[in-house]
Amino acid sequence: MSTATKPMYGWKDLPWSKMERQVYKLQKRIYQASSRGDTQTVHRLQRLLTKSWSAKCLAVRRVTQDNQGKRTAGVDGIKSLSPTQRLELVKQLRLNTKPAPVRRVWIPKPGTEEERPLGIATMYDRSLQTLVKLAVEPEWEAKFEPNSYGFRPGRSCHDAVAAIFMSINKRPKYVLDADIAKCFDRINQTRLLEKLKTYPTLRHQIKAWLQAGVMDKGEIFPTVEGVPQGGPISPVLANVALHGLENAIVSAFPDRKYSKEMNGRWRPTIVRYADDFVALHPDRTTIEKIKEIANQWLADMGLELKPSKTRITHTLEDPNGTPGFDFLGFNIRQYQVGKTHSGRTPQGKLLGFKTIIRPSDKAIKRHTQTLQEVIRLNHNSPQVALIARLNPIIQGWTNYYATVSASKTFDKMTYLTYQKLRYWAKRRHPNWPMKRIVREYWRLEKGQWDFAPRKGHRLYEHRRTHIIRHAKVKGVKSPYDGDWTYWATRLGRHPELPKRVATLLHRQEGKCPWCGLYFKNDDQPEIDHILPKSQGGMDAYANWQLLHRHCHDQKTARDNLTV
Repeated sequence: MSTATKPMYGWKDLPWSKMERQVYKLQKRIYQASSRGDTQTVHRLQRLLTKSWSAKCLAVRRVTQDNQGKRTAGVDGIKSLSPTQRLELVKQLRLNTKPAPVRRVWIPKPGTEEERPLGIATMYDRSLQTLVKLAVEPEWEAKFEPNSYGFRPGRSCHDAVAAIFMSINKRPKYVLDADIAKCFDRINQTRLLEKLKTYPTLRHQIKAWLQAGVMDKGEIFPTVEGVPQGGPISPVLANVALHGLENAIVSAFPDRKYSKEMNGRWRPTIVRYADDFVALHPDRTTIEKIKEIANQWLADMGLELKPSKTRITHTLEDPNGTPGFDFLGFNIRQYQVGKTHSGRTPQGKLLGFKTIIRPSDKAIKRHTQTLQEVIRLNHNSPQVALIARLNPIIQGWTNYYATVSASKTFDKMTYLTYQKLRYWAKRRHPNWPMKRIVREYWRLEKGQWDFAPRKGHRLYEHRRTHIIRHAKVKGVKSPYDGDWTYWATRLGRHPELPKRVATLLHRQEGKCPWCGLYFKNDDQPEIDHILPKSQGGMDAYANWQLLHRHCHDQKTARDNLTV
């Protein structure tokens, strides 16, 4: 990128807090206009936002500084930008530009031998897509169905699982556990653009991205269908394509008044997370009809259900197989309870049941294999290095399942991990007796043995994670509604948030002390030492603070200058 014209101000000197407020105000107005159906105002505000200098700067910062894949190159080979180059990129951003083809890479699917295609756009196209996402996402957040949870700000898979629990906790139901075959690759582009109903300039730009083509192993292939995975705008477009599925199914069944026999409403419950969805209803015939309606609706978008991953089952009793189903790594099932332990009276009346959600067997197996592989690859590594590699894996996995009935699973995984570490230690010292090995690698603290060196961090055991139930997001609430108290509180209670981050968020009341702005769901918070360790700063809560990733970069640069 050209750096001939050097700007009169630096990247770090831009008024970032002011620009974020300006962009959010526009996004909030777009959300409000879309909520009341004022399409003309939505398009006017979107034009204003995509031409905004502040929005362009934020888009470039998000791609080049905040994003985890900021050092991933597209077909142009550019991996990183200097501050001056970022300002030049901001000047170049505008709609109606011809995009470059995306670079295709193949990543393995967890637990299978299949691979998933990922499209890496150039730095310029990723920045422009992020700019468009800033304008399009608020509009559709006001339209999306309430039980859609995938790839949406402020929503997670834990909300989807909580919605399923709320639907079945009072009555067993039949389940259509469905998966859409190759959703991103087969979306009908013409129908997608028709659903977007945006103004011509933005429509032409999105169409250009859809038809930009992919470069795989040095050869360019056209893209006449589907949405390339990997771009900032791709998840929003996929959600737009699948928007209306829930309403099409639910509206096909006229709602009846509350009846004691049905113990609730007659309409089915649809819960969707990206291209996976479940339909819940007490009548099997209705579930079979839902499957037909879903197939017909998806066919219009060029999609279909995947037969091998679509099945009908029951949450409590399934004569054709095991009751319950797996969804997003969780096993959701109901168990009969009662004085006779049979769950039914002699007349056949159901006594009672209990809904239990646990980590699925496949998820446990994948996690066990991951731990085994890490330990195998670190046979010759020091104990400190092995612990440093295992702790993030264990903490991330247990945090994900800390909202369900996972205590027994955590105890089991703690024991299995101990067995693997015992084998790891015995392999290093085959001639040592076990007592000596234990004294060398385990420490007795507060009545418990911990895998830990004499100096350094201990291994984080699965069983140390406490079960804390997750509160589902309220109705159709969105981060663009302006209720910062609600969203900052939810962010601090997110189950996948590390304990230190959650504690610091609570202490800072959800704000970044560097810029003074609230943390948002798509921000990347980082723990910073108030007094750097090189200057004698302690590694403790008294010396920690939580900053945005870009704010952390600025503070680190300042600290290095003052040394």
